[in-house]
Amino acid sequence: MMTKSRMEAFSDGVLAIIITIMVLELHVPEGHGWSELGALWPKVAAYVISFVYVGIYWNNHHHLMHTVRRVTGGILWANLHLLFWLSLFPFVSGWAGESHFAREPMTAYGVVALMAALAYTILVRTIIGAGEQNHLLADAIGTDAKGNFSLVAYVVAIMAPLLGAWGVWASGVALVAVALVWLIPDRRIERVLDATPHP
Repeated sequence: MMTKSRMEAFSDGVLAIIITIMVLELHVPEGHGWSELGALWPKVAAYVISFVYVGIYWNNHHHLMHTVRRVTGGILWANLHLLFWLSLFPFVSGWAGESHFAREPMTAYGVVALMAALAYTILVRTIIGAGEQNHLLADAIGTDAKGNFSLVAYVVAIMAPLLGAWGVWASGVALVAVALVWLIPDRRIERVLDATPHP
């Protein structure tokens, strides 16, 4: 039986690199005054929200791995699929910040966020489908109301910028709303693990 240790180690390494790439996009201001620093606010804001997003995925991925008892090739590919979309956050984050949150970059950001959420959902379903050994995850997920809300909010984030300038702000609100929802600790997996006798 394949173990999950290499998948966990690889995933942690990729997520750490993603965060490192994002912070490298924050270049030092040319001047030495507060005004020059303030001019960087779009890039800083894009970095902060993207850092939070990647941090949320790392946190949930960490919890997810505690429920895995059986790893298959399908799970490995589903995990790589998730990491692919997460690896695009530095690009769309940099583009959104550089453009001061223009319509096309915000739409692209929403697409990447949606695809990452779908990839995470696919990973969860692949783990559950890998066998009865992974039943703890199925017990924990339930109806997944937070996940379904996130998918709807990402669709709003993609479509809203197409409606004009106010739509760009609506897109930003939708993205921040998802981050805020997931900042609240999701203890579904912890509760299931606490209730499970350890060998």
